[in-house]
Amino acid sequence: MAFTIEFDNEFERQMPHRTTMLRGGGPWLVSMVMWSNFMQFVGEEGVTVGELQRLACVPKPSLSGMERWGYVTLEPKKLRSQWVIRATANGRVAQQVWRPLFGVIEMRWEERFGKERIDKLRESLSALVSQLDVELPDYLPVLGFGFCTEVLSRKRLVPAVVESGLPALLSKVLLAFTLDFEREFELSLAMCANILRVLDEAGVRARDLPRLAGVSKEAIKVALGFLTKRRFIVVEDLVRLTPKGRLAQDAYRKRLGVTEELWRARFGNYLGKLRASLEPLLGEPLFLGLTPHAEGWRASAPKPETLPHYPMVLHRGGYPDGT
Repeated sequence: MAFTIEFDNEFERQMPHRTTMLRGGGPWLVSMVMWSNFMQFVGEEGVTVGELQRLACVPKPSLSGMERWGYVTLEPKKLRSQWVIRATANGRVAQQVWRPLFGVIEMRWEERFGKERIDKLRESLSALVSQLDVELPDYLPVLGFGFCTEVLSRKRLVPAVVESGLPALLSKVLLAFTLDFEREFELSLAMCANILRVLDEAGVRARDLPRLAGVSKEAIKVALGFLTKRRFIVVEDLVRLTPKGRLAQDAYRKRLGVTEELWRARFGNYLGKLRASLEPLLGEPLFLGLTPHAEGWRASAPKPETLPHYPMVLHRGGYPDGT
C-alpha cells in the first residue's frame, strides 16, 4: 500500500492527466495497478485480449476502463479473446513515465530504511516466491463480487525466475496467502481485514469507517450493502454486527491463524525470515513517503490515520485503498 501510494503520487506529478479536480489534457489518472496488470504487456504491435490475460494472469483486465480513460484502443474481432489492444499516444507517454518509477521509489526506500534492510526484505520475498508452484499477477487484481480475488493462476512448468522488484514480490506473496485463505471460506480476505475487523456488536458510526479501515467511503458503501444483504450487519444509527456477523468475525480470525499455520508448515524458515524483514518497516517511517505533492489530488483529501490492512483494489482506476 505504502509503495503504491508513493509511486502513484510521483506518476501524478510527472504525467499529464485529468481528474475531477483537474480538467486538463491527457488521460484519466489511474494507479500503478493498471501498469502492472495491464499496460506493461501492451507492446508496440499491440496485444490480444487472450494474450494479455495469459501474460497478466488476470481473467478480467480493465478493457473498457482503459479505453474510456484514454490509454488504449480496442480493435474488435469475431472472438473477444482475439481483440487487439493498442496503446494510444497518451498510453505510450504513460508507459515511458511508469517504467523507471519502480527504480526511483525503491531507491527512496533504500535511503529511508537503509539499503541493507531493503536488500534483506527483497531477499526474503524472493526466497518465498521461488517456493510458489503457480504463476501469479504482478499486482493484486481488481477485486470481484464480494471483494473476492479472481486470478488465472497456473502451475509452473519450469523453476521460477524471480524478479527483484519489490511491488511484484510483495503482491505475489500476499496474493498466494489470499488464495489459500479464501479457499472454501464464506467471505473474502479484503472484506474481513478491512471491514469486518473494525465492527462490533455495540456499533460504529458509518462515517467513522473510512478512517478506521483506511479505505474510501465509496468502498465502504459497497461493503456495507453486501454485508447487510447477507445479514452479517445491520445499519441503523450505527453499523452493528449481527450474531451471524460476530460468528463470521470469529471465523475470520481463526481462519487467519489456520492459514498462517499452514504456511509455517509449508514454507518453514522462509516465512519467519520474511516476517523478520517486514516488521522493522512498519511504523512512522512508512508514512514519510505518503505526503503528496502540493497540487496532487491526495493533498486535498484527509491525511490517512492508517493504511488498509489489505489492498482493496476497485475497478475505478485500480487504487488499492478503494479510491
